[in-house]
Amino acid sequence: MTVASGCVAIVQGASRGLGLALVEALLERPDTDRVFATAREPDRSVELATLQARYGTRLVCERLDVCDESSIVAAAARIGEAAPRVHWLVNCAGVLHGADLQPEKRLEQVDPEQLRRSFEVNAFGPLLVAKHFLSLLRHDEAAVLANLSARVGSIDDNRIGGWYSYRAAKAAQNMFTRTLAIELRRRAPNVICVALHPGTVATDLSAPFRRGAVPQRVFAPREAAEKLIDVMRSLGPEDSGSFLDWARKPIPW
Repeated sequence: MTVASGCVAIVQGASRGLGLALVEALLERPDTDRVFATAREPDRSVELATLQARYGTRLVCERLDVCDESSIVAAAARIGEAAPRVHWLVNCAGVLHGADLQPEKRLEQVDPEQLRRSFEVNAFGPLLVAKHFLSLLRHDEAAVLANLSARVGSIDDNRIGGWYSYRAAKAAQNMFTRTLAIELRRRAPNVICVALHPGTVATDLSAPFRRGAVPQRVFAPREAAEKLIDVMRSLGPEDSGSFLDWARKPIPW
């Protein structure tokens, strides 16, 4: 994909981890005009404030909660007024664990509230963002809509089971991505819609589960961000609807 001069990017879920690293990496590229960084509480992110002090008006922080459609609508309206033409939209927000949420190892651990929470953030959120931001990606230049997925969301690649809510939510996200890509081939053929697996990244999301990971396969957030940017820059219309990893290798659905 040829990146337009004056590229405008939106990173959804940008207050920490991989999303924050993507914001910084994009801002450092001379072909990026502006980056809109969204988060549930952007004003509480010291890291975003530091980047804003460094890059000034090239970085715009906006409130967006993927679990609140009204906040998605409001953010889309504000960003659309400032930048009616967007080239990259990357959905990064995701949830795997927390105080009341842990990956299930056994069927008996499945909990309806955890299932709802995982689907709301990991599956419904990116789809609702696409719903309300699509108009900003529909123009006469190439655009990318990338949803950060995970290999554990691959049904074919599932070998050890467990992690019911996260696996299923990511599989649902993958289906949404694939279905949207098919629709956009008709409605917005300039939009390349993909699912991307960043690998194991050294963030809070993966921290409790990296014990058995091969050290060479655990990426620093900035390293993972650069790899994903390289993949997105390489995409063409024929890649829309694909599920790709950080090395641009296809992952089975």
